[in-house]
Parts: sequence; structure tokens; C-alpha cells
Amino acid sequence: MALTDPIGRLQQGALALLAVGMIVTVGTALGFQHLAGYIPCKLCLEQRTPYYIGAPVMIAGLVAAFAKAPPILVRGVLLAGALLMTWSLYLGVFHAGVEWGWWLGPSDCGVVAPAPSGGSLLDSLDSVIPPSCDQAAGRFLGLSFAGWNAVASLVLAAIGYVAAFRKA
Repeated sequence: MALTDPIGRLQQGALALLAVGMIVTVGTALGFQHLAGYIPCKLCLEQRTPYYIGAPVMIAGLVAAFAKAPPILVRGVLLAGALLMTWSLYLGVFHAGVEWGWWLGPSDCGVVAPAPSGGSLLDSLDSVIPPSCDQAAGRFLGLSFAGWNAVASLVLAAIGYVAAFRKA
């Protein structure tokens, strides 16, 4: 299959599914942060980058597909989404490995010394200590947030690759 082959409902549906999947995944992370009070570590924040890039790109690809853009553009967007989710898969597996102690995380990711308490709002903001990258905030069905990101990224990447290269 070539990226120049005609597109159809499969590619349009995959673009929609990728856009929604990316939005739901990063939205869930943001929900846990802002509504449930989980403070993300440096690696947690880095794992969101492919989603911040990918969701608007998938929406633009969906618009392009419905506007009858050239197939290479639409399939190229699908491939880009798959590659972004492959990057996200790497980030999720790396972070999960750090949490399980399989390898070391970055040296600048961890507990820092708290700022001296001065009583002002700015001082209290400085006293928030980000969690260490090697400590999972919680586990659900044996996986941390990083592990679940890896699962979601794997599924979304597979959807993107299949839709990019499969016949319409």
C-alpha cells in the first residue's frame, strides 16, 4: 500500500478516532492533575507533548479528509499521528521502567529542597515539591499512569499505522 492510494471511510474514521483518543487520554491526565490533585513529575509532563501536538494535527487531517485533500496529505497525517504515538509509547515505557526501577530516570527529575516558608502566595507556589519520577502516583490494575499511557499509545499508534497503509 502506498501513501498516494485513495482514502475512504477507514481513514476518516481513524483520524476521528485518533483525535478523540488523544484528547481523552491527555484530558484524563489533566483531570487527574487539576481535579484529583495529582502533581505530575517531569516525565509525566513530557508524555503529554505528543498528545498536545497530535490532537490538533488529527483534527486538521480530518478536516482535510472531508475537504477531499490529496490522499498523500491525509495518509501522511495518519502516519504522523502513528509516529507521535510511537514516541509517546517510548516515553510511557521509559517512565514506567523508571518507576519499576529497571533503569534510572533523568537526574533532574525528583525531589527538590522546599523553599523557605515566607507566608506569601508566591512563596507557597515555590514550596510545591514535584514528585520523584521513580515513584508512581498510583496503580490501577497493576499499571501506573505511565503504564496506561503506554497501552493507550500502543493502541493509537496501531490504528494510525493500519489506517495510513490499508486500502480505503
